[in-house]
Amino acid sequence: MTNVLVLTLQDGTHARAAQVAIEQAVIAGWTGRDPIAVEKHIKELEVLGVKRPATTPIFYRVSASRLTTSDTIEAVGENSGGEVEFLLLQHGGQLWVGTGSDHTDREAEAYGVTVSKQMCEKPIAPVFWGYENVAAHWDRLTLRAHLAANGTRALYQEGAVSTMLHPMDLIARHRGERFLPEGTIMFCGTLAARGGVRPTREFAFELEDPVLGRKIAHAYRVHTLPVLG
Repeated sequence: MTNVLVLTLQDGTHARAAQVAIEQAVIAGWTGRDPIAVEKHIKELEVLGVKRPATTPIFYRVSASRLTTSDTIEAVGENSGGEVEFLLLQHGGQLWVGTGSDHTDREAEAYGVTVSKQMCEKPIAPVFWGYENVAAHWDRLTLRAHLAANGTRALYQEGAVSTMLHPMDLIARHRGERFLPEGTIMFCGTLAARGGVRPTREFAFELEDPVLGRKIAHAYRVHTLPVLG
């Protein structure tokens, strides 16, 4: 099902608002460049009951309707949480870069990762940069996320995108080609959480470009729905 989002597309110094039709959403998992670190994390999650992925990386599919630029989402129960990722968007014959949160039901993740991905909305920042504007200094980009509670913010995740597979490598592994289909958004992997993965109720995330001195940032709150049986 197509999801039309109003986004700001910034290419060089030119920015424009656009209605972008998203036809499919892909969640890439286990995208780390260091295979030893990836294997270590797989084993850590196996202890918690999360099954080993069939492949690394792996490309889960979720409904495009789960994507939102809202500052509020709804989730069932108390066990869901966000994680910052960089995004790739294919639109207008061009590749764009942004950031989003792969908000996931952690309880459901233990019995079915694909199910857990589909259960939650996926907040994304409404601004995207042209990939060609950052390609030459890609590994300098930084992802960052904070938790907010009681008027304070705590750093939750931080690190360079260089810990994940390069966009061109990731696209090639997904498609066997060097491009995404038009109208596709791909979440491209996340960072370790400081203090361990845990539920999040207020989540702020950003993608920073220190070379061009700019950021894409977004934040959202989670409205919890009761579990009644």
